[in-house]
Amino acid sequence: MTRPKQLRSLGLARLAGMAGLFILLVAAIAAQAQTFSVLHSFTGGGDGELPIAGVTVGPSGVLYGTAAGSGNLGYGTVFKLSLVNSSWVFRPLHKFTGGSDGAYSVGGVVIGPNGALYGTTWLGGSEDYGTVFELRPPLTACKAVLCYWNETVLYNFTGSPDGRDPLYVNLAFDQAGDMYGTTSGGGYTDCYPDESSCGTVFELTPSGGGWTESIIHDFGSGTDGWSPYSGVVLDTVGNVYGTTFYGGNGGCAPTGCGTVYQLMPSNGGWVENVLVNFDGTNGDGPYSNLIMDGSGNLYGTTIGGGQNLYGVVYKLTPSDGGFTYSALYTFSSFCDSRGGVAMDAAGHFFGVCYGGGAHYDGWIFELTNCSQTCTLTDLHDFSGSDGNGPWGAPVLDANGNLYGTTLYGGTGRYEGCGVVWEITPMEALRTE
Repeated sequence: MTRPKQLRSLGLARLAGMAGLFILLVAAIAAQAQTFSVLHSFTGGGDGELPIAGVTVGPSGVLYGTAAGSGNLGYGTVFKLSLVNSSWVFRPLHKFTGGSDGAYSVGGVVIGPNGALYGTTWLGGSEDYGTVFELRPPLTACKAVLCYWNETVLYNFTGSPDGRDPLYVNLAFDQAGDMYGTTSGGGYTDCYPDESSCGTVFELTPSGGGWTESIIHDFGSGTDGWSPYSGVVLDTVGNVYGTTFYGGNGGCAPTGCGTVYQLMPSNGGWVENVLVNFDGTNGDGPYSNLIMDGSGNLYGTTIGGGQNLYGVVYKLTPSDGGFTYSALYTFSSFCDSRGGVAMDAAGHFFGVCYGGGAHYDGWIFELTNCSQTCTLTDLHDFSGSDGNGPWGAPVLDANGNLYGTTLYGGTGRYEGCGVVWEITPMEALRTE
């Protein structure tokens, strides 16, 4: 094909070349708009291994998190990552011993109203059924390289009637400073077909220098759900919301596909409303924590079900005193989204898929334009050395940087002990 004579002239040829260069530069800038990096690769030693939960962003962008294993004794750690002179510095804050202080913190930590860290352990404590713990920095300045924080066990679970085995729980505080969470087992009532206790939602109230636990819901009927693996969120009037992995009356016999529930204070007690019975077509297996936006909408993920059986990102909208379910996005390829989503101020959603992706090691996604039909963007595909198996939900800082963890992968021993990762917007400004 012969080009027009005009393009053969030297001046227009240069102009065309400059236009082409401009297009290439725009494409290059777009490609660099988000940069993935590994902030820490766990070794399986004193730093820990197997970070199941995501991280929590603290003041000045400090990251706090947990590793479920190792820490030398093998029972896990609590850690922090701080940005110092443009480099991330990792420090363990506590190493669990597996005894009275707890073992295997598979949930994350949250920052309490007093600035201390609060979390749960799956096992350990006085009965080996798990604990609720608090971590505070030393009262005096520490000059050592490793400065461990002081742990206080606030509550030891006993199994019945108070619950046992809190799993992927981020504790939640109400305006009065009371704490709320879940246990995956324990309580009063056995569940068919598991024939073990079904789990609880609990409240811890400061009392006499300690904490008093009360059960605000004991799962037991089956139709109300059972095995709440994740934690809860609260609305502005004190209602509590969460998910159960099993139960409900939506199908998936004999275990049920799971539920979304609401607990409302009423006459000195609590009343449960099941907001969603998952039935496979609308999702199956809600592992994740819920998030709530400023309008009271709830968002979460399921690991399976939906039109393509790969799971969904769903929304619950307040409507006529109840909630209306809608599927924001149905995955068309393998995902297994276990952690839920994060949401930015523009209404974009960010999440992780435990499996699938280009290398079958999991991937990070973004959903945009969800006021109509969500558009999915694959932000990163894990390949092993940079992580494998992202589980916990990602989190955003004030500058739009995205952080998360992977359960496996990295450069640690064997096939990797997990990583903490970051995706940084090109225009982000850091606070050191």
